[in-house]
Amino acid sequence: MIELDNRTALLIDEKLLNTIANLFTSKEIELIITTEEEIQSINKQYRNIDTSTDVLSFPYEDMPMSPLGSIVISSSHVIEKAKELSHTQSDETTLLFIHGLLHLLGFDHEIDNGEMREEEKKLIKKFSLPKSLIIRTQEEG
Repeated sequence: MIELDNRTALLIDEKLLNTIANLFTSKEIELIITTEEEIQSINKQYRNIDTSTDVLSFPYEDMPMSPLGSIVISSSHVIEKAKELSHTQSDETTLLFIHGLLHLLGFDHEIDNGEMREEEKKLIKKFSLPKSLIIRTQEEG
């Protein structure tokens, strides 16, 4: 179940995001939708990287009854990318949520052998979404 803390005016399809989360976990997930300035501050504080970003994931220690973790998404990145890539803000939010969720589940595209990308591809197909964050990043690189 998603515990939504939307600090912006961005509309969030909680039902869809809960459907996706429930495929993987029954644990609670904190989802924070915030500004570019706040996500930059969080990125600096917790990762020592002083730039804004689109999505951050913070897994919690795996204990009985503990939440899975927190996902933080920048609303301005959602709006910009949705416009740039000609898809909906809801699609972009969903892609970023999937990316963050997979990180909470232990996937790491920076060190794995494509497992996270494959999992994203399955979800993109299942929910008829546009290109994933990993695929876009690989195409840019």
